[in-house]
Amino acid sequence: SCSTLLKTLHFISRPLSEEEKNFSLAYIITIHKELEMFVRLLRAIYMPQNIYCIHVDEKSPQDYKTAVQNIVNCFENVFISSKREHVVYAGFSRLQADINCMRDLVNSRVQWNYVINLCGQDYPLKTNKEIIQYIKSKWNGKNITPGIVQPLHVKHRTEVSYREYLHSGVPYVYPAKIRKSQPPHNLTIYFGSAYYILTKGFVQFTLRDARAKALLEWSRDTYSPDEHYWVTLNRLPG
Repeated sequence: SCSTLLKTLHFISRPLSEEEKNFSLAYIITIHKELEMFVRLLRAIYMPQNIYCIHVDEKSPQDYKTAVQNIVNCFENVFISSKREHVVYAGFSRLQADINCMRDLVNSRVQWNYVINLCGQDYPLKTNKEIIQYIKSKWNGKNITPGIVQPLHVKHRTEVSYREYLHSGVPYVYPAKIRKSQPPHNLTIYFGSAYYILTKGFVQFTLRDARAKALLEWSRDTYSPDEHYWVTLNRLPG
């Protein structure tokens, strides 16, 4: 039952400081296995003033999906993504899963400040307050999406077309013998982490801007597009 879950695991039920109350974080958590690890992660980062979008891999077992749904139902500010993907490691579906959650978060009633994406095997080293203070002190109004101009040894990721395949039940990404066109709008491709902390304004920009939409379409058949998409858009002038 929800009451047993909340009491047994000591979920925090009120903001622990005024600073935290006035600075809401949004989280995107992509999961596909290890239910207990997900619960531990959610317990560690949960605050009632935050909001959490959970993307459950569409190919996960039904009993796993049901269990996650039962947990999510215990919280008003935790929900499952309205659109779920069959996620393939290093495929476009991984990037699309984050974008699906972003659309839901932007349309939510919670006025969050930053969004942080995690996978089910992540775990925080700092408290909610420490994370907020770090963002405010070093990155206030800016995105944390580090990267560099695409190095030569990963050029192949965006020079040839990649496709998602399924073989004997195992999904994977494999290159096709098709060279890709140049990036749209003469964009310089940067390369960095698939993980980020982004402002709400930047998220709204990525969902609406013509250049962002063009880059997203161009990235559909690239290798691990989440490692170049955010960092490239973040380095657009202005």
